[in-house]
Amino acid sequence: MPHLPAPVQPPLPRKLLSRRRVVLACAAVAALALLLAAQTTEDPGRRRAYLVGSILGNTREHTDANASARFPDSASPSPAEALLPSLLETDLSPRIAPASSVFLAPSPSPAENFDDGSMEEPEHHEIKENALKEPDSFRQEPISSGLLARSSDVSGQNDMNGKSVLTGRQRLILFLSQDQAPLWSTAADEELIYAKKEIANAPLVTDDPDLYAPLFLNVSIFKRSYEMMERFLKVFIYHDGAKPIFHSPELKGIYASEGWFMKLMEGNQNFVVRDPNRSHLFYLPYSSRQLEHNLYVPGSNTIEPLSIFLKNYIDMISAKYPYWNRTKGADHFFVACHDWGPYTTKLHNELRKNTIKALCNADLSEGIFIRGKDVSLPETFLRSPRRPLRNIGGKPAAQRTILAFFAGQMHGRVRPVLLRNWGGKDEDMRIYSRLPHRITRRRNYVQHMKSSKYCICPMGYEVNSPRVVEAIYYECVPVIIADNFVLPFDDALNWSTFSVVVAERDIPKLKEILLAIPESEYITMQSNVKRVQKHFLWHANPEKYDIFHMILHSIWFSRVNQMQIE
Repeated sequence: MPHLPAPVQPPLPRKLLSRRRVVLACAAVAALALLLAAQTTEDPGRRRAYLVGSILGNTREHTDANASARFPDSASPSPAEALLPSLLETDLSPRIAPASSVFLAPSPSPAENFDDGSMEEPEHHEIKENALKEPDSFRQEPISSGLLARSSDVSGQNDMNGKSVLTGRQRLILFLSQDQAPLWSTAADEELIYAKKEIANAPLVTDDPDLYAPLFLNVSIFKRSYEMMERFLKVFIYHDGAKPIFHSPELKGIYASEGWFMKLMEGNQNFVVRDPNRSHLFYLPYSSRQLEHNLYVPGSNTIEPLSIFLKNYIDMISAKYPYWNRTKGADHFFVACHDWGPYTTKLHNELRKNTIKALCNADLSEGIFIRGKDVSLPETFLRSPRRPLRNIGGKPAAQRTILAFFAGQMHGRVRPVLLRNWGGKDEDMRIYSRLPHRITRRRNYVQHMKSSKYCICPMGYEVNSPRVVEAIYYECVPVIIADNFVLPFDDALNWSTFSVVVAERDIPKLKEILLAIPESEYITMQSNVKRVQKHFLWHANPEKYDIFHMILHSIWFSRVNQMQIE
């Protein structure tokens, strides 16, 4: 007997709808009404809902049942040790409503493998202008560059420009005047104060095989501070926040610095602790690249959704844990290499003013990066995450036949001026927008850098450029053209010994400036580039004095300098 299909049931009449469906339908209508009411004053480009709870929320897979189970070896409990209820179950902001999907359509990634080195991000002129147009309540008072100078505040030296540097106490008074004094003291604070005294009385270093003294502003100060970091530093990493914005490092391309630091920091067993009461520093493990990739609306010309997201994240951890509130964020730090990293902090005053910001976009002129507190992050362009040291090295000084070389996209205020003055006008000055194919057949972009005496590193949209570290990788003396750029590791390294800094107004005299450098001085600088190279190298397993430890040391040194010595 043939098998007959089951009879199809007729649709139920409307009156038989379940109570549950009715409730859900009413809730959906109410949510839609709230969403429309909250967005009536916003631009059409911003009308997008973000499922903030699912990204900020680490849910319960990253948290333990109670504080005692989480921190069994807690040695110095704080007055507010009991954790507050999580905000992940509440509405963090009336301006951000739930959506059916967490992520937007991914924005295109920057071109990363052009042979001419055109690895910069896409152009968004209006975004920076909009980001800098902010309420007065978020704008910082300008700080004179002569106050928070680049050399150590405990060394009693002048900076490279000859400007006087504040003593440790003077700088501490300045920091404390910004209401960063902790609400209560901890054993970690006492260790920081002890470390600062030890650094101030550092023994003289004259012959350390691992540290070449001419590369440093004060090698004795640096070595003692590094020793104190190795001895004391403990970092707590917040587990809150879901991938991909949190805990999801990007290891390839021009944003690799923030990704590699995150990967190595989260996998570190020497500095990371599970007990926040033992911590000297608290790491906010988000990716500025992933923030842009997942929350920026293409064509909207606004980064406000990114800023709102970060504000809600800080509000959440400051309500859930007592540690942010103890110092108003002064012992917290984040690492961001995207150009928008500084601007996304604008909606949270304490995040912007107090937190230690490790930024590739270290621009003094915009009032966001604070010299002496914030850290200039080296921008490293990595083509192969599995082989970060591939192609390292270059020709000896005597075999470098090209005086100066640059090839890249023509954006920003500096590069068009550079091309207009030197593009195709002088055989010694190899300045290109893109390398012509007839040239790359004989010598590609990397080979040009390996064969040049000086590698020109002009700013792009922002002051930072991956070419600075690229030049060091290929043992080419970097020529940095970016006014108001704070150079990486400026608290420790003496950049005048291995690089040339040229003011933007002096671009027409660039060849004259380079030819005026004696050959013997160039050879010394090129040798110093080879010596300083190890401080800019990424290793899958971090090595002493490498770029991971140099970044961490700069953050540590900033925190130490905030401590008051009675």
